[in-house]
Amino acid sequence: MLTDSTITTMLPVTDSDRAGHFYADALGLKPTGASEDGTRYFAAGAGVIGLRPSPAGAQSESTALSFEVDDLPAEIAALESRGVRFQDFDVDGLKTVGHIADLGAERAAWFTDSEGNVLCMHQVLG
Repeated sequence: MLTDSTITTMLPVTDSDRAGHFYADALGLKPTGASEDGTRYFAAGAGVIGLRPSPAGAQSESTALSFEVDDLPAEIAALESRGVRFQDFDVDGLKTVGHIADLGAERAAWFTDSEGNVLCMHQVLG
């Protein structure tokens, strides 16, 4: 059943080496291998992230994936110490304070990877 499946999220990257360093060094994810087409894989909880070589412009302006974390401020601080830059918003009901948006039942913060993919971290409240 799909409900028991491990998910692999495929992200488009224009520079596999640069993206691989970002996911390993800045995010701290463990590389798990690569395929013949140049896709690099990284372990992320019970899932996998695949970085697939793609032409420039293949990235979406929307959130491509979100990491659920237990302590959002601590995770932000840890990633900032490794050079990750977070986005801040103050538009149409979405406002961040200290990079964090309060979304009611959860809090979230967004950043982009080295290739322009929008990534999120969120913390479920209560």
